[in-house]
Amino acid sequence: MLNCVTTPQSLDERFRDAVSALRPPESGRAPGDPVRDGAGLTGAEARELFDAQLTSRHLDLAARWLRSFNEGFHTGGSSGHEGNAAVAAALRGDDPALLHHRSAAFYCVRAAAHSGPAGPDSTRRLEEAARDVLRGVVASVRDPLTGGRDKIFGNPALHLIPALSAPGGHLPRAVGLAHSLSRATSSPGLSASGLAWPEDAVVAASFGAGGAAGAGATAALHAAGRLELAGQPVPLLLICEDDTPGEAGPDGWTGASLRGRPGVRYTYADGCDLAAVYDAAAEAVAFVRTERRPAVLHLSTVLLLGRPGDPEPGDALDRDPLISTARLLVESGLYGPDEVITRYDEIGWQVRKAAEEVLGEPKLASAGEVVATLAARRPLRVAHAVAEAAGRALGAGAPTRQRAFDGRLPEDAGPMNLAQTITAALTDALAADPGLLVFGPATTRGGRHGVTTGLAARDPERVFDSPPDPTTIIGLAAGAGLAGLIPVPELDCLAGLHGAAEQLRAEAATMAYLSAGAYRNPLVLRVPGLAQPFGVGGHLANDNTVAALRDIPGLVVAVPARAADAAPMLRSCLAAAEVDGTVSVFLEPVAVYQTRDLYQQGDNEWLAPYPAPGGWADGHVPIGRARTYGLGTAQDLTIVTYGNGVRMALRVAAQLAADGYGSRVVDLRWLNPLPTADLVREATVTGRVLIVDETRRSGGVGEGVLAALVDGSFVGSVRRVAAADVPVPLGPAAQQVLVGEDAITQGAHALLAR
Repeated sequence: MLNCVTTPQSLDERFRDAVSALRPPESGRAPGDPVRDGAGLTGAEARELFDAQLTSRHLDLAARWLRSFNEGFHTGGSSGHEGNAAVAAALRGDDPALLHHRSAAFYCVRAAAHSGPAGPDSTRRLEEAARDVLRGVVASVRDPLTGGRDKIFGNPALHLIPALSAPGGHLPRAVGLAHSLSRATSSPGLSASGLAWPEDAVVAASFGAGGAAGAGATAALHAAGRLELAGQPVPLLLICEDDTPGEAGPDGWTGASLRGRPGVRYTYADGCDLAAVYDAAAEAVAFVRTERRPAVLHLSTVLLLGRPGDPEPGDALDRDPLISTARLLVESGLYGPDEVITRYDEIGWQVRKAAEEVLGEPKLASAGEVVATLAARRPLRVAHAVAEAAGRALGAGAPTRQRAFDGRLPEDAGPMNLAQTITAALTDALAADPGLLVFGPATTRGGRHGVTTGLAARDPERVFDSPPDPTTIIGLAAGAGLAGLIPVPELDCLAGLHGAAEQLRAEAATMAYLSAGAYRNPLVLRVPGLAQPFGVGGHLANDNTVAALRDIPGLVVAVPARAADAAPMLRSCLAAAEVDGTVSVFLEPVAVYQTRDLYQQGDNEWLAPYPAPGGWADGHVPIGRARTYGLGTAQDLTIVTYGNGVRMALRVAAQLAADGYGSRVVDLRWLNPLPTADLVREATVTGRVLIVDETRRSGGVGEGVLAALVDGSFVGSVRRVAAADVPVPLGPAAQQVLVGEDAITQGAHALLAR
């Protein structure tokens, strides 16, 4: 049964009435004594934490006050969850934490303890913490994390990493961070890359009961347990703050689902009892820090000051954590009832004063200011990084490179296909960068298509198998990037990406934007994908849509169509990850992995020699630059395509040239950002544009190309050939819905006839 949402006035009145009714004992405890028998929390510590809890409560009240006259833009509060103050106290200030949206008390404790012990300065820091939280509420550019872009609990100076996605979506990234910290500290090569946290750090991540039922939490708990059972250290503490009506507690659904996870230690405590939370959290933290194994701390909490429609258990007000802590302090003789109310009012005045102060702070005032931290693009630095890598491979790194290839350098092996080229480029990358990781569901066995064959034998510490779930894979990668490494994960297929796209959209690609550049998640996600002409494997193995990827702000999407472009494009993505923290998807067309020929059998025109390091700088392919092939006079028709379409378009263009028509075939190479300048320039030369798009007609890449032509003021004729709006069927039926050479030829002649 749902109750009406508690109002700020009723919550305030209930607190005052409940505290006034408390009676102190005849003899109390000293501040240095446990706050109650058997507790690990002292009276002095309880008073400090109570200040943070009071600050958290008044922040909720202030947010609603600001909203009442349209100066506050976020009212999702922490009332009822103030027990997480004790979790913050049990952790160290240099333990990275990813907090969910009801973590104001945790934030206040971490801020008050920053740079010094409890005392007068901690009170000042508590006031500053309140001011920073309120800066997020009013969207001030002085917000210490997002710079006015959102309201998130995070602060680089406090080692508080923002949780960016839907409830629980940040948990796979937390697993990845914990896994990477342990892997880096145990590997000399990886530790040399430099970590922001000490070797014995514990990664903490909190989430609510709603998040516990989501895909992120399911994937995180599965991955943490699986890694632990495989003997891999995962120093991770997951904190579930459970306010599920009627189910909160170890015997409810959430408790049962958390308690039954293999490899993950389970602890429960009443989240409204400060001393109980502290004891449970301290014990769980000590376990994780010592054993380097994952644990989940399940706290039963309540939801107060929720939004209309949010549920509240019937005893919500009776379980108010502030009343519980006040009772603990009064019954211990550490405060009298009047002193509690006085302290409540003092902190309330301080928070209201801070709210008034932040009202006049500036806000983001232009689109340029808003997008400034979205995705850094420094092409000259990226090109310089590629040149530096080449220099190392020719100089001091030459012996390492010789060993990586067992003395058989790829540039001496003759022309290679697309798959072989990617394998060689990954080998070079591992040899050049000690912070590089390569992993996926079966990476040590070559992956689904054999591209990573042999890599694990050369570097078993940095080439490893991950759990198969795509959400977990991308989460592990995002955590590794956060730890300062360069992860290169691989998925089985493009279809597997869609259920895990939230990890790319919210957790990885958005990190720099919502942390004002303080954090980043550099990674290069390899995805074998796009359709094969005969529909081998059905729609899951032949997914031909990239719409979800092109809709992610800041994400780079690369599609190498042939071996000649694969290595330089991969090096560009890796250099951008290192220099700018770029998140890239390297989409590899499965259908041409092993292709050798272009125009006729045995011509080997689709192969290419692997470039030696001396040619890397000259052969650099900047992100967002297309490649153009001219056939015949190259003046009659421009064919714009990518991936599998490049080979088909070149074959059609060769036939057109034989018939007297000159074509320009533009390989986009980059689907995000599109090479707009190259595209418009090449289209303008002929005035006729045929778009060959192997993705679906609705939401496909062709729509973006059309928009780019319109925005570029192109004047001429345009025609589009695209796949049908249907999943790819099995077998020969696929040829009925996918783009083929006949359709390209027909489209070309239709344009040439105009």
